[in-house]
Amino acid sequence: MKLLHTSDWHVGKVLKGVARLDEQRAVLAGLVDLARREAVDLVVVAGDLYESAAPPAEAQGLVWSTLLDLRGTGAAVVVVAGNHDNAAHFEALRPLAAVAGISVLGRVRRPDDGGVIDVTTGSGERARVAALPFLSQRYVVRAAELMAGNAAEHAGSYAERCRLLLDGLCAGFSADTVNIVVAHAMVRGGRLGGGERDAQTIEDYYVDPTAFPAGAHYVALGHLHRTQQLPGGAPIWYSGSPIQVDFGEGGDEKHAIVVEARAGAPAVVRPVPLDHVRRLRTLDGTLAELATRAGGVGDDLLRVLVREPARAGLADDVRELLPNAVDIRIATAAAADAPAPTRAGLGPHELFAAYLDTQGVDDDRVVRLFTRLLDEATGGGAP
Repeated sequence: MKLLHTSDWHVGKVLKGVARLDEQRAVLAGLVDLARREAVDLVVVAGDLYESAAPPAEAQGLVWSTLLDLRGTGAAVVVVAGNHDNAAHFEALRPLAAVAGISVLGRVRRPDDGGVIDVTTGSGERARVAALPFLSQRYVVRAAELMAGNAAEHAGSYAERCRLLLDGLCAGFSADTVNIVVAHAMVRGGRLGGGERDAQTIEDYYVDPTAFPAGAHYVALGHLHRTQQLPGGAPIWYSGSPIQVDFGEGGDEKHAIVVEARAGAPAVVRPVPLDHVRRLRTLDGTLAELATRAGGVGDDLLRVLVREPARAGLADDVRELLPNAVDIRIATAAAADAPAPTRAGLGPHELFAAYLDTQGVDDDRVVRLFTRLLDEATGGGAP
């Protein structure tokens, strides 16, 4: 059996006022070509298909046309919601997706109610896919009770409750099936890429890698944007995002992961570099120094740190020199006089973080409270 693992598409992302839809369209088309070229049997998309819980129509169109194209390659498709996605929206579309042969989970379900998906390839190889969408702090208790009843009372922390959920979902793994876990979660030991949502990468949301069963052939994770393997009893991988979501990911290569597995044998894992990725780059220097580098930036989107005294028109001079400069900062004490960065396209968490920054507030408790209130208002993560 051959599996394709991808996650964190963040379709609808706007970076400093620049829409990313065209590059996402190109990258996702390349992902479909990869699935067809590799003749994969199963595609798993491990959450954060969208940038926000209320994506624009164009973003929804691109996501669903891509999922249908992936299904059109002949592969089974399994999708779980991430923390950026709207879990209730995923659940509403679940019956329609099933008609197209696409398994969508917005919330945690019991194994006998869609939480475990059985896949059989044309050659007769069987797989069991245990699916764990993102869970907020608010709803992890309810989900654990759904899975294990009174046993949930003995699991106190977020990590312990997630372990309980995984135990229930993976209980049906057997020696004659290919056993796969797909989850959108912050697993301890993972390295952040730079574009993740801070409020849901803190320790309160950690899951220990030992929570994933050693009997799994492969654990497909979403949430962190760097392609990476984590230590554990099974192969545990983040596929990473297919585009560079934020400037913190400027040096990252982007991948999808192809996995070959069969019952009774270890899986072979192969990260595959993705094409059509537009680079994000940070440049630093005086105008004269930037001018010497302007010819080598191509189509890259740029964050520019200008080491010149602040003056009227300096940002315009930078844009004339570097038309793809979307974030211009002046490295002087007078930086406060520079034009304020645009808030266009930012989600609620990014806007709240920017507000806290202007107020000089650095308190994780405030961020966690905002996240929980937003979860309540939008229904994100509700089972």
